Amino acid sequence: MSGSTNKKRRAVFIILLALPVVLFFLSLGIGSYHLSPKDLTKTLISGIVPSAHQDIPQALRDIVFRIRLPRLLLALMVGAALSVSGASLQALFKNPLVNEYILGISFGAAFGAAVSLVFFGKSFPTQFAAFAFAMAAVFFVLLIAGTSNTQIVTLLLTGVIISAFFSALLSLVEYFANPYSLQVLFAWLMGNLSLASWKELSLSIPLMALGILVLILLRWRMNVLSLSDEEARALGVNVKVEKLVVIVAATLTTAAATSVAGIIGWVGLIVPHLVRMIVGVDNRLVIPLSAAFGASFLLAADDITRVVAPFEIPLGVFTSIIGIPLFIFLFRRLRGTWL
Repeated sequence: MSGSTNKKRRAVFIILLALPVVLFFLSLGIGSYHLSPKDLTKTLISGIVPSAHQDIPQALRDIVFRIRLPRLLLALMVGAALSVSGASLQALFKNPLVNEYILGISFGAAFGAAVSLVFFGKSFPTQFAAFAFAMAAVFFVLLIAGTSNTQIVTLLLTGVIISAFFSALLSLVEYFANPYSLQVLFAWLMGNLSLASWKELSLSIPLMALGILVLILLRWRMNVLSLSDEEARALGVNVKVEKLVVIVAATLTTAAATSVAGIIGWVGLIVPHLVRMIVGVDNRLVIPLSAAFGASFLLAADDITRVVAPFEIPLGVFTSIIGIPLFIFLFRRLRGTWL
């Protein structure tokens, strides 16, 4: 029975890891201009080997290499970043409701990125401002929650308060923004990948990749950190340092994702729960599979927003529409059994 279970887990692991790659190539052909597998293959080959398939129109190459390719890569990375951050924070704080929004990370990052967009334009990287204010939000949440005996409850309540505070500051930035900046800001705040470019990716993807890599490398330590602090110390773990590393890495990935894609909700909360339903609560599996499944989830969501209507639905709005009822379903099914 144990051998059969291990085989099933291994099969699920391989399928979930391969899913983003399959969806990625399928998504390259999806859009207002449909590309057949044959034309898509020729176009990709022509980009790698310029002398091959010179009959491919330049417009087709632009669609694939300048529009769809950066957008889909961004969708993969943002989905993975938000999901891994959510899974790591839930394991760290031993609570199924903890995610980057509850801790104020997303709204802190959104405020920092909005300040950069509205007042500094492209002269200052939004990623740095997003990370700085995301860290500030986490610092205030932990500073207040850490003084209470009921730390988890206080953590959640404090996170809501800090999120509301940065949301109010964000509204203030919107008030002072000029009409052009306000239009860009609104589109960005609703979660949008349509402005993805290679320049944006060159700044954001390395930061997201770094944070994801750190969290995946620490995945087995999170099983220990999910124990009580006394038990973790007895096993030789420096609890404060390793918790800080996890929080900083989760903040970095979320800030980098938010700075380039805007506010995309519910991914970091729902995906880890779905993964736990499939493979259990072992973080050695949950963390990497959350990255793979989160990337697939957001990629599929982006595909739907591009083709379901004549106009493009904001990605953040769409993930909230499908995420809320999905979370209610998970809550009713997994009530009291998450760990």
